[in-house]
Amino acid sequence: MRSYLRLNTPQLFTREERGVYTLNRDAESAIQLKVPQVQTFKAPILVGSATLHHADCFDWLEQQADASYHAVITDPPYGLHEYTDEQQAKLRMGRGGVWRIPPSFDGHTRSPIPRFTTLTAEQLKQIRAFFFVWARLLLPKLVPGAHVVVASNPLVSYLVSAALAEAGLERRGEIVRLTMTMRGGDRPKAAHDEFSDVSVMPRSMWEPWLVYRKPLMGRVQDNLRRWKTGGFRRPSQEKPFGDVIPSSPTRKAEKDLAPHPSLKPQSFLRQLVRAILPLGEGIVLDPFAGAGSTLAAAEAVGYASVGVERDEHYFEMASAAIPKLVHFSPNGSQSRR
Repeated sequence: MRSYLRLNTPQLFTREERGVYTLNRDAESAIQLKVPQVQTFKAPILVGSATLHHADCFDWLEQQADASYHAVITDPPYGLHEYTDEQQAKLRMGRGGVWRIPPSFDGHTRSPIPRFTTLTAEQLKQIRAFFFVWARLLLPKLVPGAHVVVASNPLVSYLVSAALAEAGLERRGEIVRLTMTMRGGDRPKAAHDEFSDVSVMPRSMWEPWLVYRKPLMGRVQDNLRRWKTGGFRRPSQEKPFGDVIPSSPTRKAEKDLAPHPSLKPQSFLRQLVRAILPLGEGIVLDPFAGAGSTLAAAEAVGYASVGVERDEHYFEMASAAIPKLVHFSPNGSQSRR
Protein backbone atom coordinates (compact mmCIF):
# COMPACT_ATOMS: atom_id res chain seq x y z
CA MET A 1 0.00 0.00 0.00
CA ARG A 2 2.78 2.48 0.94
CA SER A 3 4.60 1.85 -2.34
CA TYR A 4 1.42 2.41 -4.34
CA LEU A 5 0.63 5.68 -2.58
CA ARG A 6 4.16 7.06 -2.80
CA LEU A 7 4.81 6.15 -6.43
CA ASN A 8 1.42 6.71 -8.01
CA THR A 9 -0.60 9.23 -6.04
CA PRO A 10 1.61 11.14 -3.57
CA GLN A 11 -0.41 14.34 -4.05
CA LEU A 12 -3.66 12.60 -3.07
CA PHE A 13 -2.82 11.36 0.42
CA THR A 14 -1.53 12.54 3.79
CA ARG A 15 0.69 10.21 5.83
CA GLU A 16 -0.83 10.10 9.31
CA GLU A 17 1.58 7.53 10.75
CA ARG A 18 3.56 4.54 9.62
CA GLY A 19 1.40 2.57 7.17
CA VAL A 20 -1.62 4.85 7.64
CA TYR A 21 -2.64 7.24 4.85
CA THR A 22 -5.78 9.34 4.49
CA LEU A 23 -7.26 11.17 1.52
CA ASN A 24 -5.80 14.66 1.09
CA ARG A 25 -8.95 16.78 0.95
CA ASP A 26 -7.04 19.82 -0.34
CA ALA A 27 -6.37 18.01 -3.62
CA GLU A 28 -9.98 17.16 -4.41
CA SER A 29 -10.89 20.08 -6.65
CA ALA A 30 -7.69 19.78 -8.67
CA ILE A 31 -7.88 16.04 -9.32
CA GLN A 32 -11.67 15.67 -9.44
CA LEU A 33 -11.42 12.63 -7.19
CA LYS A 34 -14.73 13.73 -5.69
CA VAL A 35 -17.33 16.20 -6.78
CA PRO A 36 -17.41 19.60 -5.04
CA GLN A 37 -18.58 19.44 -1.42
CA VAL A 38 -22.32 19.74 -0.85
CA GLN A 39 -23.06 22.03 2.10
CA THR A 40 -26.07 20.19 3.51
CA PHE A 41 -27.48 16.70 3.24
CA LYS A 42 -31.09 15.63 3.59
CA ALA A 43 -32.45 13.20 6.13
CA PRO A 44 -32.39 9.48 5.23
CA ILE A 45 -35.49 7.90 3.77
CA LEU A 46 -36.93 4.50 4.66
CA VAL A 47 -38.77 2.19 2.28
CA GLY A 48 -39.62 -1.06 4.05
CA SER A 49 -36.29 -2.61 5.02
CA ALA A 50 -34.30 -0.23 2.77
CA THR A 51 -32.57 2.92 4.04
CA LEU A 52 -31.21 5.56 1.65
CA HIS A 53 -28.72 8.15 2.91
CA HIS A 54 -27.98 11.47 1.23
CA ALA A 55 -24.25 11.60 1.93
CA ASP A 56 -20.74 11.35 0.55
CA CYS A 57 -19.97 7.63 0.73
CA PHE A 58 -16.30 8.23 1.68
CA ASP A 59 -17.26 10.31 4.72
CA TRP A 60 -20.22 8.04 5.47
CA LEU A 61 -18.12 4.87 5.41
CA GLU A 62 -15.63 6.35 7.86
CA GLN A 63 -18.47 6.79 10.35
CA GLN A 64 -19.81 3.24 10.13
CA ALA A 65 -19.07 0.55 12.69
CA ASP A 66 -16.75 -2.25 11.63
CA ALA A 67 -18.29 -5.55 10.47
CA SER A 68 -21.66 -3.94 9.70
CA TYR A 69 -22.45 -5.10 6.16
CA HIS A 70 -22.78 -8.53 4.62
CA ALA A 71 -22.56 -7.74 0.89
CA VAL A 72 -22.03 -4.91 -1.57
CA ILE A 73 -23.62 -4.57 -4.99
CA THR A 74 -22.97 -1.28 -6.73
CA ASP A 75 -22.74 0.41 -10.12
CA PRO A 76 -20.27 3.20 -9.34
CA PRO A 77 -19.08 6.26 -11.22
CA TYR A 78 -15.58 5.84 -12.61
CA GLY A 79 -13.43 8.32 -10.72
CA LEU A 80 -16.45 10.63 -10.68
CA HIS A 81 -15.33 12.59 -13.77
CA GLU A 82 -18.62 11.89 -15.53
CA TYR A 83 -20.47 12.85 -12.33
CA THR A 84 -18.84 16.22 -11.75
CA ASP A 85 -21.25 19.16 -11.71
CA GLU A 86 -19.98 20.28 -15.12
CA GLN A 87 -20.48 16.89 -16.81
CA GLN A 88 -23.85 16.31 -15.15
CA ALA A 89 -25.05 19.72 -16.32
CA LYS A 90 -24.09 18.84 -19.88
CA LEU A 91 -25.83 15.48 -19.59
CA ARG A 92 -29.06 16.98 -18.26
CA MET A 93 -29.05 19.59 -21.04
CA GLY A 94 -28.52 16.84 -23.61
CA ARG A 95 -25.18 18.26 -24.68
CA GLY A 96 -23.07 15.23 -23.88
CA GLY A 97 -19.66 16.24 -22.65
CA VAL A 98 -17.99 13.00 -21.65
CA TRP A 99 -21.43 11.41 -22.01
CA ARG A 100 -22.31 10.07 -25.43
CA ILE A 101 -25.90 10.76 -26.43
CA PRO A 102 -26.69 7.98 -28.93
CA PRO A 103 -28.96 8.83 -31.84
CA SER A 104 -32.63 7.93 -31.73
CA PHE A 105 -33.52 4.59 -33.27
CA ASP A 106 -36.97 3.49 -34.45
CA GLY A 107 -38.42 6.56 -32.79
CA HIS A 108 -36.93 5.73 -29.36
CA THR A 109 -34.41 7.95 -27.60
CA ARG A 110 -31.39 5.97 -26.41
CA SER A 111 -29.94 6.37 -22.93
CA PRO A 112 -26.65 8.30 -22.63
CA ILE A 113 -23.51 6.35 -21.80
CA PRO A 114 -20.08 7.53 -20.63
CA ARG A 115 -17.40 7.60 -23.33
CA PHE A 116 -14.49 6.04 -21.47
CA THR A 117 -12.33 6.37 -24.58
CA THR A 118 -12.20 10.14 -23.92
CA LEU A 119 -10.56 9.81 -20.50
CA THR A 120 -6.99 11.08 -20.24
CA ALA A 121 -4.07 9.11 -18.80
CA GLU A 122 -4.33 11.18 -15.62
CA GLN A 123 -8.06 10.49 -15.29
CA LEU A 124 -7.40 6.76 -15.72
CA LYS A 125 -4.85 6.94 -12.87
CA GLN A 126 -7.46 8.70 -10.78
CA ILE A 127 -9.91 5.85 -11.39
CA ARG A 128 -7.45 3.41 -9.85
CA ALA A 129 -6.73 5.73 -6.92
CA PHE A 130 -10.43 6.36 -6.35
CA PHE A 131 -11.31 2.66 -6.11
CA PHE A 132 -8.24 1.84 -4.03
CA VAL A 133 -9.17 4.43 -1.39
CA TRP A 134 -12.84 3.43 -1.53
CA ALA A 135 -12.06 -0.27 -1.05
CA ARG A 136 -9.69 0.46 1.85
CA LEU A 137 -12.45 2.41 3.58
CA LEU A 138 -15.00 -0.29 2.81
CA LEU A 139 -12.98 -3.34 3.87
CA PRO A 140 -13.25 -3.03 7.67
CA LYS A 141 -16.97 -2.25 7.44
CA LEU A 142 -17.67 -5.67 5.92
CA VAL A 143 -18.06 -8.91 7.82
CA PRO A 144 -15.59 -11.67 6.88
CA GLY A 145 -16.65 -13.47 3.72
CA ALA A 146 -18.76 -10.57 2.43
CA HIS A 147 -18.88 -10.37 -1.35
CA VAL A 148 -18.36 -7.10 -3.21
CA VAL A 149 -19.82 -7.03 -6.73
CA VAL A 150 -18.97 -3.96 -8.80
CA ALA A 151 -20.41 -3.11 -12.21
CA SER A 152 -17.72 -2.09 -14.64
CA ASN A 153 -16.86 -1.56 -18.29
CA PRO A 154 -14.43 -3.55 -20.48
CA LEU A 155 -12.30 -0.43 -21.03
CA VAL A 156 -11.68 0.34 -17.34
CA SER A 157 -12.43 -2.91 -15.48
CA TYR A 158 -8.74 -3.81 -15.29
CA LEU A 159 -8.05 -0.62 -13.31
CA VAL A 160 -10.93 -1.17 -10.92
CA SER A 161 -10.04 -4.82 -10.45
CA ALA A 162 -6.39 -4.07 -9.68
CA ALA A 163 -7.37 -1.41 -7.15
CA LEU A 164 -9.78 -3.71 -5.29
CA ALA A 165 -7.15 -6.44 -5.10
CA GLU A 166 -4.45 -4.06 -3.87
CA ALA A 167 -6.83 -2.82 -1.18
CA GLY A 168 -7.06 -6.32 0.30
CA LEU A 169 -10.15 -7.89 -1.26
CA GLU A 170 -9.89 -11.38 -2.82
CA ARG A 171 -10.74 -11.69 -6.49
CA ARG A 172 -13.48 -14.30 -7.06
CA GLY A 173 -14.07 -13.91 -10.80
CA GLU A 174 -16.59 -11.90 -12.78
CA ILE A 175 -20.29 -12.05 -13.50
CA VAL A 176 -21.13 -11.49 -17.14
CA ARG A 177 -24.31 -9.56 -17.83
CA LEU A 178 -25.18 -10.56 -21.38
CA THR A 179 -26.76 -7.52 -22.95
CA MET A 180 -26.42 -5.51 -26.15
CA THR A 181 -25.07 -2.04 -25.40
CA MET A 182 -24.46 1.04 -27.56
CA ARG A 183 -20.68 0.77 -27.14
CA GLY A 184 -18.45 -0.07 -30.09
CA GLY A 185 -19.26 -1.24 -33.59
CA ASP A 186 -18.92 2.24 -35.15
CA ARG A 187 -17.08 2.86 -38.40
CA PRO A 188 -14.17 5.36 -38.37
CA LYS A 189 -15.45 8.83 -37.59
CA ALA A 190 -15.70 11.07 -40.68
CA ALA A 191 -14.63 8.14 -42.87
CA HIS A 192 -17.73 5.93 -42.81
CA ASP A 193 -17.91 5.54 -46.59
CA GLU A 194 -14.19 5.02 -47.13
CA PHE A 195 -13.99 2.27 -44.50
CA SER A 196 -17.52 0.91 -44.59
CA ASP A 197 -16.38 -2.63 -43.70
CA VAL A 198 -14.44 -1.57 -40.59
CA SER A 199 -15.53 -1.37 -36.94
CA VAL A 200 -13.16 0.64 -34.77
CA MET A 201 -14.02 -1.48 -31.70
CA PRO A 202 -16.04 -4.66 -31.23
CA ARG A 203 -19.72 -4.03 -30.56
CA SER A 204 -20.17 -4.66 -26.84
CA MET A 205 -22.59 -7.47 -26.06
CA TRP A 206 -21.74 -7.95 -22.39
CA GLU A 207 -21.00 -6.05 -19.20
CA PRO A 208 -18.47 -7.18 -16.57
CA TRP A 209 -19.44 -7.19 -12.90
CA LEU A 210 -16.30 -7.73 -10.83
CA VAL A 211 -16.62 -10.21 -7.95
CA TYR A 212 -14.46 -9.78 -4.85
CA ARG A 213 -14.68 -11.08 -1.29
CA LYS A 214 -13.38 -10.02 2.08
CA PRO A 215 -11.10 -12.83 3.35
CA LEU A 216 -12.86 -15.55 5.27
CA MET A 217 -12.53 -16.23 8.97
CA GLY A 218 -11.64 -19.91 8.93
CA ARG A 219 -13.28 -22.28 6.44
CA VAL A 220 -16.32 -21.42 4.34
CA GLN A 221 -18.59 -23.45 6.62
CA ASP A 222 -17.15 -21.71 9.70
CA ASN A 223 -17.76 -18.33 8.11
CA LEU A 224 -21.32 -19.26 7.10
CA ARG A 225 -22.15 -20.36 10.63
CA ARG A 226 -20.81 -17.22 12.29
CA TRP A 227 -21.27 -14.44 9.71
CA LYS A 228 -23.84 -15.92 7.25
CA THR A 229 -21.46 -15.09 4.37
CA GLY A 230 -18.80 -16.68 2.18
CA GLY A 231 -20.73 -17.99 -0.82
CA PHE A 232 -23.67 -17.37 -3.15
CA ARG A 233 -27.26 -18.49 -2.71
CA ARG A 234 -28.31 -21.12 -5.23
CA PRO A 235 -31.39 -20.46 -7.38
CA SER A 236 -32.51 -24.00 -6.53
CA GLN A 237 -31.18 -27.21 -4.99
CA GLU A 238 -30.40 -28.52 -8.46
CA LYS A 239 -28.80 -25.41 -9.92
CA PRO A 240 -25.79 -23.40 -8.68
CA PHE A 241 -25.60 -19.66 -9.11
CA GLY A 242 -23.82 -19.02 -12.41
CA ASP A 243 -21.52 -16.26 -13.63
CA VAL A 244 -23.43 -15.53 -16.87
CA ILE A 245 -26.81 -13.81 -16.60
CA PRO A 246 -28.77 -13.01 -19.79
CA SER A 247 -30.21 -9.53 -19.54
CA SER A 248 -32.11 -7.22 -21.85
CA PRO A 249 -31.39 -3.48 -21.86
CA THR A 250 -33.48 -1.60 -19.32
CA ARG A 251 -36.87 -1.01 -20.91
CA LYS A 252 -38.69 2.28 -21.24
CA ALA A 253 -41.40 1.40 -18.72
CA GLU A 254 -38.74 0.91 -16.04
CA LYS A 255 -36.75 3.99 -17.05
CA ASP A 256 -39.89 6.06 -16.74
CA LEU A 257 -39.98 5.09 -13.06
CA ALA A 258 -36.31 5.93 -12.51
CA PRO A 259 -34.76 7.98 -15.35
CA HIS A 260 -31.13 7.47 -14.32
CA PRO A 261 -28.64 7.24 -17.24
CA SER A 262 -27.11 4.00 -15.90
CA LEU A 263 -30.24 2.26 -14.60
CA LYS A 264 -29.91 -1.53 -14.53
CA PRO A 265 -33.05 -3.66 -14.94
CA GLN A 266 -34.78 -5.24 -11.97
CA SER A 267 -34.93 -8.56 -13.81
CA PHE A 268 -31.11 -8.71 -13.63
CA LEU A 269 -30.56 -7.05 -10.27
CA ARG A 270 -33.03 -9.23 -8.38
CA GLN A 271 -31.18 -12.36 -9.47
CA LEU A 272 -27.85 -10.89 -8.42
CA VAL A 273 -29.11 -9.44 -5.14
CA ARG A 274 -30.83 -12.68 -4.15
CA ALA A 275 -27.61 -14.63 -4.71
CA ILE A 276 -25.32 -12.24 -2.79
CA LEU A 277 -26.56 -13.38 0.66
CA PRO A 278 -25.95 -17.16 0.72
CA LEU A 279 -28.35 -17.81 3.60
CA GLY A 280 -30.74 -14.98 2.77
CA GLU A 281 -29.65 -13.10 5.91
CA GLY A 282 -27.76 -9.84 6.34
CA ILE A 283 -27.61 -6.30 4.95
CA VAL A 284 -26.82 -5.41 1.33
CA LEU A 285 -24.96 -2.11 0.85
CA ASP A 286 -24.92 0.08 -2.27
CA PRO A 287 -22.50 2.99 -1.65
CA PHE A 288 -23.29 4.57 -5.06
CA ALA A 289 -27.05 4.14 -5.01
CA GLY A 290 -28.05 6.28 -8.00
CA ALA A 291 -31.77 5.82 -8.54
CA GLY A 292 -31.97 3.17 -5.82
CA SER A 293 -32.36 0.16 -8.10
CA THR A 294 -30.21 -2.13 -5.93
CA LEU A 295 -32.20 -1.19 -2.84
CA ALA A 296 -35.44 -1.80 -4.72
CA ALA A 297 -34.19 -5.22 -5.82
CA ALA A 298 -33.23 -6.09 -2.24
CA GLU A 299 -36.64 -5.03 -0.96
CA ALA A 300 -38.32 -7.05 -3.72
CA VAL A 301 -36.54 -10.26 -2.69
CA GLY A 302 -36.95 -9.62 1.03
CA TYR A 303 -33.50 -8.40 2.10
CA ALA A 304 -32.52 -5.45 4.27
CA SER A 305 -30.43 -2.87 2.43
CA VAL A 306 -28.64 0.45 2.83
CA GLY A 307 -27.77 2.91 0.08
CA VAL A 308 -25.73 6.09 -0.10
CA GLU A 309 -26.15 8.73 -2.81
CA ARG A 310 -24.30 12.04 -2.89
CA ASP A 311 -26.03 13.78 -5.81
CA GLU A 312 -29.18 15.51 -4.56
CA HIS A 313 -30.89 15.09 -7.95
CA TYR A 314 -30.41 11.32 -7.87
CA PHE A 315 -31.24 11.11 -4.15
CA GLU A 316 -34.61 12.73 -4.87
CA MET A 317 -35.08 10.46 -7.88
CA ALA A 318 -34.35 7.37 -5.77
CA SER A 319 -36.69 8.53 -3.01
CA ALA A 320 -39.56 8.49 -5.47
CA ALA A 321 -38.40 5.54 -7.57
CA ILE A 322 -37.61 2.85 -4.99
CA PRO A 323 -41.26 2.13 -3.99
CA LYS A 324 -42.24 2.01 -7.67
CA LEU A 325 -39.35 -0.27 -8.65
CA VAL A 326 -40.15 -2.64 -5.77
CA HIS A 327 -43.57 -3.28 -7.29
CA PHE A 328 -42.34 -3.32 -10.88
CA SER A 329 -42.88 -6.77 -12.42
CA PRO A 330 -40.47 -7.40 -15.31
CA ASN A 331 -40.68 -10.68 -17.17
CA GLY A 332 -38.47 -13.28 -15.57
CA SER A 333 -37.88 -11.32 -12.34
CA GLN A 334 -37.50 -13.03 -9.00
CA SER A 335 -40.56 -13.00 -6.78
CA ARG A 336 -40.34 -11.71 -3.23
CA ARG A 337 -39.50 -14.43 -0.72
